Amino acid sequence: MSASRRSPGRLYLVPNLLGVVLPAAVLPQRTIDVARSLNHFVVETPKAARQFLKTLGPAQPLQALRISELNEHTPPGRIESLLAPALEGDDLGLMSDAGCPGVADPGAALVAAAHRAGVPVVPLVGPSAVLLALMASGMNGQVFAFHGYLPSKPAARAVALKALDHAVARTGATQLFIETPYRNEAMVDAVLETCSPATRFCIAVDLTLPSELIVSREIAAWRREARPALASRPAMFLLGRAAG
Repeated sequence: MSASRRSPGRLYLVPNLLGVVLPAAVLPQRTIDVARSLNHFVVETPKAARQFLKTLGPAQPLQALRISELNEHTPPGRIESLLAPALEGDDLGLMSDAGCPGVADPGAALVAAAHRAGVPVVPLVGPSAVLLALMASGMNGQVFAFHGYLPSKPAARAVALKALDHAVARTGATQLFIETPYRNEAMVDAVLETCSPATRFCIAVDLTLPSELIVSREIAAWRREARPALASRPAMFLLGRAAG
């Protein structure tokens, strides 16, 4: 008689920090405890993952942890194989470089594969720059869209921003996007040059960090007021209307 097959482990979605801050200041204790207990991880960047795990004090030495990589260069055909620990009955953690796995993150492909394979998916509570910025913007939180990175070339970026500005005027839905930190200043310049004076523009930088700054006002006011220094700071940008 053959031995019964082990039930699959769980795929835990482990939120990472948004910057250098004590984990206990941002993460719930359950998230920390689960992350400490895991021996198998799929991560966006192994170096960043090890730095985060070191701050948690994992139950196993870092060298003993089994860490596999999943990023935008991972061939689609390899994603299923990354579930091997869970299919063998062990719990597996999925981790982004910052924030929540699967949100503006290639890990969503592993989550989809887990559902296909019957591996239970367990999202853990932690910081999401998208939701934190939306919460703090004073804009419509009932209808919104996240667009990730807009085009980097000026002409294409202007076209994209005009489309988002028109979407705000037409639907009232809040439009969220991000930029590579060294291009933040160019993005703000483009927003102020392109969008309607009445559109509300929110900049949320260094979320959850001691240097956190969130400013939300109409484009017309942004054009008059001094701007915060944004170079090299992780930021979320939002276009919308004031709620209510």
